[in-house]
Amino acid sequence: MPRAVYVLALGIFAMVTSEFVVAGLMPQMADGLDVAIPQIGYLITAFAVAMAAGGPFLTMALMKLPPRTALMTLFVIFLAGNALAATATGYSTMMAARIVTGIASQAFFGVGISMCAQITRPEIRGRAIAVAMNGLMLGTLLGLPISTLIGERFGWRAAFWAIAAITVIAAVATWFGVPRIERAEGGGGFRQELGVFRKPKLWLVLSTSTLVIGATFSAFSYFNPILTDLVGFSTGAVPLLLIAYGAATVVGNNIVGRFADRHTVPVLAIGLVLNSVFLTGFALLADLPAPAIICMMGIGLIGVTMNPALATRVQRTGNAGPLVNTVHSSFITLGIILGSSIGAVAIDTWGLRAPLWLGAVMALAGLATVLPDLARRSTPAEGLASARPAEQTERVSAIASPGKSAVTDRGATGGSRPAG
Repeated sequence: MPRAVYVLALGIFAMVTSEFVVAGLMPQMADGLDVAIPQIGYLITAFAVAMAAGGPFLTMALMKLPPRTALMTLFVIFLAGNALAATATGYSTMMAARIVTGIASQAFFGVGISMCAQITRPEIRGRAIAVAMNGLMLGTLLGLPISTLIGERFGWRAAFWAIAAITVIAAVATWFGVPRIERAEGGGGFRQELGVFRKPKLWLVLSTSTLVIGATFSAFSYFNPILTDLVGFSTGAVPLLLIAYGAATVVGNNIVGRFADRHTVPVLAIGLVLNSVFLTGFALLADLPAPAIICMMGIGLIGVTMNPALATRVQRTGNAGPLVNTVHSSFITLGIILGSSIGAVAIDTWGLRAPLWLGAVMALAGLATVLPDLARRSTPAEGLASARPAEQTERVSAIASPGKSAVTDRGATGGSRPAG
């Protein structure tokens, strides 16, 4: 695995830690900015909306830049946003800071995941994405509690300065650890990048990502009250349970990454079925601590951890360019927004079990968007069309010239040199 993939994970870690920091410091920020806690909650919503709506436009503005230059530009914007947040004296300034960091964060995901595709061989791209996405999982597991601890000990502004420091470290590591590539894969010009979105199947594939992540976040967003009010744990036990959940996401992300390249669609189908089962089990068994925790850990293993398979499927349907990857990230963010917001309405109407049932339904809806691909895999023609680039070249070569030796066929695939 190229070293640059691990460097990109560090950048994603900084972005995700900034995204989550407000959730851990809501009372302190409310006091510091002299507003009510619900208004601080709007900062979280604003960040997510900025990611979903603004990220693709910033990516389009940076498309003519070499990928590494685009990443460095995004680091500068992101750093400025966090510095603005750390020095904000009023709520409107803080809101502006969150919008700026949200837009930059989403664009970074798109350019970074596209970069992963360029610097790795096609047959290990899913694993590379999983390594980079460990930055997301570790941001949940470590970034949130560490930034919360810093904010509680030294003030909420110190948490944003700490994120700014991580951003500088990640930027320096990116400058020295990520190779310079002149062009992003999959994209010739602006019109060519936009032309990919004329494919109806791409929109179906993107909707899968929204439903997968929405199913998980409809439950995850309300784990705290569910664990205390339904399952019966003390408030002091909840952070430990959430850390265990975060550890499960790291394990699941790496497992999915191992299979995302060769078995993309089956991984998604199995993951969605299991997620629906765990969410249903959690809803039914919330009164029993042991089964409830098993179901919670199961959601951690096969929820957001589907990201490597989701990204691989999107890249094969569209391309591996930064705009496609950024729009994909926007659809993932849309899932977070829908899952958490509809879950809130469901709680008001049906109680705390409702978001778990909602998640189960969304997972089954996601499965419905995967079944057509699963059915097509059974036909030989589709198997050839959906093969990885190297495999497809090898099969076509074998069909066209059956007399060639295996060595010649392997040579035709282009060897093992990373793209770009």
